[in-house]
Amino acid sequence: MSKNLGAAEEKEMEKDTYRAYLINNRIIIFDIEKSRELYRHGFYGKFVGIRKAKTLDIQRPLELTLFEALYLQRKGILKVYNIDGVELNESYLLKVGRENYENFDLVFEVYSDLRERGYVVKSGMKFGATFAVYEHGPGIDHAPFLVHVLPYREKLDPIEIVRAGRLSHSVRKKFVIATVNPETKKVLYYSFKWFE
Repeated sequence: MSKNLGAAEEKEMEKDTYRAYLINNRIIIFDIEKSRELYRHGFYGKFVGIRKAKTLDIQRPLELTLFEALYLQRKGILKVYNIDGVELNESYLLKVGRENYENFDLVFEVYSDLRERGYVVKSGMKFGATFAVYEHGPGIDHAPFLVHVLPYREKLDPIEIVRAGRLSHSVRKKFVIATVNPETKKVLYYSFKWFE
């Protein structure tokens, strides 16, 4: 597995903190150069108004998900401000995440674990999963994994597993269910393979 953000790149990023603004529930980096730099260093966010980046020479602000923003904030790489220029702390971002996203803490733990393992993590909504997970990044490779995050004791409907398995098989991706063990706090991954 390759690392999407090597130690040297992370050190380089830490020298220069990125500045983003929370507008409604969107987190935007308006500085075009910084937007391109952050995207290039780990495929964070998506450029406003661009569905799929085909080049790194995009002249648009970058929108981060709440997961990306909180992850980068915890790493000391990102500072988030409100529209009045007041810096927002981690607790505030957690509050916004919890108000706008079901099981935010659980999904954030899985997001962070995947990023720490060196994967690029993007929304998997178009595939009916929580995340599409890349080894290298969009435009470089196709996401080999679809990861769906569920609470630890949630019951699985066999029909939903079959649907997810068929979809992931049709798009040539491995279907993975992720959860966090509440006692050990360890992220657990269960992979499904479709047999014909």
